[in-house]
Amino acid sequence: MTFSKNDNLIILCNEKTRLDKFITKEEHVFFKKTIKEKQEFTVINQYTRLISIVMLKNQKADNIILEKLRLIGFQLQKHYKKENSVVVLDLANAKNETLAILEGFALSNYQFKKYKSDAIQNNLKNIYVISEINKKEINEVKNIINSVFNTRDLVNEPFSHLKAIDLANRAKKIGKQSGFKTTIFKKNKIEKLNMGGLLAVNKGSIDGPTFSIMEWKPKNKKNKKPIVLVGKGIVYDTGGLSLKPTKNSMDIMKVDMGGAGVVIGAMQAISANNLDKHVIGLIPATDNRPSGNAYAPGDVIKMHNGSTVEVLNTDAEGRLILADALSYAKKYNPKLVIDLATLTGAAAATIGHFGIVSMHKNAFKEHEFLKFSGQKVHERLAEMPFWDDYDKLIESDIADIKNLGGSFAGAITAGKFLSHFTNYPWIHLDIAGPTFVKSEYGYRGKGATGTGVRLLYEFIKNI
Repeated sequence: MTFSKNDNLIILCNEKTRLDKFITKEEHVFFKKTIKEKQEFTVINQYTRLISIVMLKNQKADNIILEKLRLIGFQLQKHYKKENSVVVLDLANAKNETLAILEGFALSNYQFKKYKSDAIQNNLKNIYVISEINKKEINEVKNIINSVFNTRDLVNEPFSHLKAIDLANRAKKIGKQSGFKTTIFKKNKIEKLNMGGLLAVNKGSIDGPTFSIMEWKPKNKKNKKPIVLVGKGIVYDTGGLSLKPTKNSMDIMKVDMGGAGVVIGAMQAISANNLDKHVIGLIPATDNRPSGNAYAPGDVIKMHNGSTVEVLNTDAEGRLILADALSYAKKYNPKLVIDLATLTGAAAATIGHFGIVSMHKNAFKEHEFLKFSGQKVHERLAEMPFWDDYDKLIESDIADIKNLGGSFAGAITAGKFLSHFTNYPWIHLDIAGPTFVKSEYGYRGKGATGTGVRLLYEFIKNI
């Protein structure tokens, strides 16, 4: 494309780049001054347009550098959000660096203001790119960003507007738009499948549960066995009869379907970009509320795989619905299963919102590659020990296992509970920390971050 003298520009350059076509001698002096002051970029207001110049250093674009460039994109967006469009001009022939800035810039442009009557919306609608990057690569990034935005929308959506059936229908709609197939099981079918965990959690609700199956199976698939993604879909969590007692513990519990949101977003990115992998997404969904018919501490429930579980705390509900989905995943004879869940406060307390707590069983190589993928997109994994010693903590006196491990190692014992329902290579990702943030966290924004979508896409694309 071409651009005019009135187009807003972001210029990526190096020390050899001539800028006299874009800025005056006086502006060039100012630019050199900012370089000496080690500013990350220079903004010049030419009144008819804004020009920002990013001087790229002569160094390898490793994971740390790429993340710094995404954060530069985040800072640049603040200057251009009131503009209608911007042209990103790569004069350094630095494709990877340009893609990183584009990613951070575009991800920063997200807003969720659909319920604000006086919302000030970002004007920025169009980002044009002049670079060695080809159209396919641009579309790939665009599809990933749209998928992250859909995940953020789902997680930010209040429970009043997102019951279990709404979540299932949103998955189906996104599937129709991007290419994956969705099948929705409602309560009658779930009862026939004896999904005792999902049914128990749902007993306190006036709304029925759902179990959604999303499938992307391209004709050119490279994996004989599918990769299965499982997302926790608790659309709202009061704790059930074990009502959450602490201050501010319930006000953001609309986010407890964050794992489901990530799986939907990942399936969208995978199918929209036509990846050559067979991938299945499973989402058990319900809200967890107290009522006269709600399941109670001390109950014993029978799960989809026939195991019995002693319920010690109804606020440890996510693992119950995930367990049924993990058992169901066996029917696909999967190459690998990855579950994602806002599962434990212990995970968030351990590493905060800076990464994802992970553990695995019989998936060492896959987990190592997932960690590598996490470093690349800066959605990093913090692997927890998964020693056999922890198994004893979920032993029950009256059932096969219990749904609570004790006063310590809460994230690990939750993982140990889930592992009881797996017989295949499996990775567990506890995303309780990074799913939702109360203050702005770079290009991830404030509120729902969409963390996990880019990670899964990068992993599945390249595995």
